[in-house]
Amino acid sequence: MSSYDVIVVGLGGMGSATVLQLAARGVRVLGLEKYGPAHDRGASHGGSRITRQSYFEGAEYVPLLLRSYELFDQLATDSGRDVIMLTGGLMIGRPESRTVSGSRASAEKWGLRHEILDAAEIRRRFPTLAPEHDEIALFEAKAGLVRPEATVAANLELAGRKGADLRFDEPMTSWEPAGDGVRVTTAKGTYTAGQLVITPGPWAPELLADLGVPFAIERMVQFWFTPRGGIDPFRPDRHPIYIWEDTEGGQIYGFPAIDGPDGGAKIAFFRRGTPTTPDTLDTEVHPGEIAEMTAYCGKRLPDLPGAFLRGEPCMYSTTPDEHFVISRHPAHEAVTVACGFSGHGFKFVPVVGEIVADLATTGTTAHPIGLFDPRRLTGAPS
Repeated sequence: MSSYDVIVVGLGGMGSATVLQLAARGVRVLGLEKYGPAHDRGASHGGSRITRQSYFEGAEYVPLLLRSYELFDQLATDSGRDVIMLTGGLMIGRPESRTVSGSRASAEKWGLRHEILDAAEIRRRFPTLAPEHDEIALFEAKAGLVRPEATVAANLELAGRKGADLRFDEPMTSWEPAGDGVRVTTAKGTYTAGQLVITPGPWAPELLADLGVPFAIERMVQFWFTPRGGIDPFRPDRHPIYIWEDTEGGQIYGFPAIDGPDGGAKIAFFRRGTPTTPDTLDTEVHPGEIAEMTAYCGKRLPDLPGAFLRGEPCMYSTTPDEHFVISRHPAHEAVTVACGFSGHGFKFVPVVGEIVADLATTGTTAHPIGLFDPRRLTGAPS
């Protein structure tokens, strides 16, 4: 039976960052992954994720974002991979919308550089976009995108170099307390460790049922279109990332054309999914879904629908209040959990890895994570 300081279950975004942080600290760490080192069955695929600092989900996130930017830059330097690209970003909607007003509140609280643009200025500077006359935008030059597949690959490559034991196609089948630590069983063996970290992505309801958090797993579709007239106006130096809120509170988000003339431009609805489980995920993108997105985005980006290129489902693991869960397990001192990233978590991957490594090795962290205590959702005393 092999023994480690820490075992990490799940090597997607958060798990891969955690094993890198632990290995870099000289911790004897085992990483277990249900699938291979690169797969599209979780929440760390799709080519791009938005990153931004003027955060409408809450000003409490901004200090974590500032650190995450630093760590993404360090990961790019250490790995030689293009894991982050700053294109600028627009948060668009009516002035009172959550997307605009929340972003503005965060920017003003933390002194983040930004501009407020009216509809005419949006159209002038970004002619791919067609806002209504009463819509405005917060423009943030430091917004952009991160590459999920490249990020996970960079984390795992560097963690392996630093001594992490990474095992793929080896899912955990069970775990149990063992003395002051844990015993983890897989189809291939049994391992012990002082600490267990579970970063389960959409498998949270299955692997963390005893946490008591009512996670909702949603199927979300990412779409790629070849713009009418070609990608030139949608290049990263001309077309920013954006999140756009309508009068009913619905949102779309999108990206520039970052993968050349054949890669198209990506767009998706935000929080407009259907319930699923990892085992029942519908991987087909249906004609009605394509038609719905084509009609919706055509009113706002008239040249984008063009020709449908491809679609790809992913999964959100959403908590009732849409905030994360990052904590020592309330019932198991030897277990740390990081999950429920609710469709807005990937930009935090490096700093979550740092936080989880702190918790697994010392039981505490200097980062502000009180918002992410699972007991807020279960009624248990803090």
